[in-house]
Amino acid sequence: MIDNITKQIKKNNHTKIIPKDDFIIGNTKFDSRLMLGTGKYRTLKEAQKSILVSQASMITVAIRRAQYAKNLGRSNLIDGLNWRKLWLLPNTAGCETAEEAIKIAIFSREINKKIGQFNNNFIKLEVITNSKYLLPDPIGTLKAAEYLVNKNFSVLPYIYPDPVLAKQLEDIGCATIMPLGSPIGSGQGLQCLYNLQMIIENAKIPTIIDAGIGTASEATQAMEIGASGVLLNTAIAKSSNPYIMANAMRLGVISGRNCYLAGRMKRMDQAKASSPTNGLIKLI
Repeated sequence: MIDNITKQIKKNNHTKIIPKDDFIIGNTKFDSRLMLGTGKYRTLKEAQKSILVSQASMITVAIRRAQYAKNLGRSNLIDGLNWRKLWLLPNTAGCETAEEAIKIAIFSREINKKIGQFNNNFIKLEVITNSKYLLPDPIGTLKAAEYLVNKNFSVLPYIYPDPVLAKQLEDIGCATIMPLGSPIGSGQGLQCLYNLQMIIENAKIPTIIDAGIGTASEATQAMEIGASGVLLNTAIAKSSNPYIMANAMRLGVISGRNCYLAGRMKRMDQAKASSPTNGLIKLI
């Protein structure tokens, strides 16, 4: 639907109606503001088709788990996706210390080269010490991020929505900030809305809402408050029909971004008639 509207606008020579709105991380431009994870799908085929339907440009893969699957002789998404059309975002999931995350990040560069993405220095940085709540370690994350930035990585750090930490990570040169909406896999939506808004308003780099989104309306809400993009996984993988949910998330992100660009109407304390009150026809 959005594509048809855009085509009609271009046809009528009204291209200035919709402003240019590029999504750029580092020096790389992406067509979609929806980013997907690759875990928890029932089958490899289901994951592949869901990614295709979502039209996501960037796909994140846990390097430690991918290598584990490969060592067991199992197929994994690194081998099963078209990396000429998709951008790999390796992540350090499963790392409990900064040192472990740094080792996995360095290894991920070899994975990027293997699939032909020789200029891909992206790394999604996760340092998680608590296996129950899966909340990121702020000190370990900051330590690893500073080291990796100095090694010319484009670091996308996953954090608790702490505005102070977000600014520190930006100041040391991270490519984005990726605060959680709520704990990983919980589907609780945007539980720290005020903190997320503060991070977005103060950031000069893209802010990606990562984790906790359970439905398309929550993806829309994240985009409406000004997030640059959304990364999600479980909401699609664990839905009854991942293909339909993947499309819903695609449309939700587009809708939310358009609402943000358009600007929300001012909230009013009381009702205000849509029609003018002057010039009414007098009834006899």
